[in-house]
Amino acid sequence: MAYPYVGLTAPVDVSPIHAAAQRAKVGLFKPILWAVSHAANAVPELRQRIRGETIVEHDVVHPSYTALATEAVFNYCTVDHDDDIEAFFAAVDRETAAVADNTELVPDAPHRDDLLFVSSIPWRKITSFGHPVPLDPPDSFPRLSWSRVEALGDGRAEVMMQVTANHALVDGVHIARFFDAVEAASHRVAAALPSR
Repeated sequence: MAYPYVGLTAPVDVSPIHAAAQRAKVGLFKPILWAVSHAANAVPELRQRIRGETIVEHDVVHPSYTALATEAVFNYCTVDHDDDIEAFFAAVDRETAAVADNTELVPDAPHRDDLLFVSSIPWRKITSFGHPVPLDPPDSFPRLSWSRVEALGDGRAEVMMQVTANHALVDGVHIARFFDAVEAASHRVAAALPSR
């Protein structure tokens, strides 16, 4: 296929994260990033990469996310996925602070294929999202995005979450499993947030 990618956007329930973040008076980005990273690692197809004529499956994949720097410039940060939520949050804090004053876009980790490309669009609710992707040749990095968290009332909250992935590896069923895994992971990360 000239465009070998599949994409799907759907609402994902993040009520536990939203409630716990409000109680702890902390932001939503790090808890959702951990849930997304954890969930992607739970779906083997999102850990697979195409290398020439071969498919490899990584034991663990890691988020490479966009962080807003000064002058409304974004930059790339990469952290290792860590099941230790506090260690993961600390790594995100360090990496995000490192690019906070950088006004030049710096490409991130071009020679690794164990990454997930992650973006958030916290200003608006999204209904679809188009990622820039290479076509010649195409790659096999999953691209994961989410929108502003919407409080729905009665304690529920959701984000619109979008996945774009190489269709040779990932199908709709795998994306649905990822969305389910994010919802499951939201309970675990919410339990790790401090109560105030």
